[in-house]
Amino acid sequence: MMETHEIALIYTTLPSREAAKAMARSLLEARLAACCNILAPMTALYRWEGRLTEDEEIPMLIKTRRALTPAAIEAARAHHPYQVPCFLLLPVAGAHEPYLDWLLQETRE
Repeated sequence: MMETHEIALIYTTLPSREAAKAMARSLLEARLAACCNILAPMTALYRWEGRLTEDEEIPMLIKTRRALTPAAIEAARAHHPYQVPCFLLLPVAGAHEPYLDWLLQETRE
């Protein structure tokens, strides 16, 4: 397992699978992500505008170069329907070297 600080995961949630697919395609076409994993629906409970809210959301992981995270988040934000979307940057402590090589190649301009 190769240690790296060159790659990162961006975690976000979306209101539908269609919204997640549209965002993923946009990021992949712009080469701001090598892969986007759209996960199973989940239930989110949170306080919004003073009320307890419960919604189904679609979580997504965006795999990218650490240096591209500001541009990837900015591009994703342009496609995000939420007023206050969740974008969490998750550092990656290690990676399988062939996968790392592929990710870096896919996010080259």
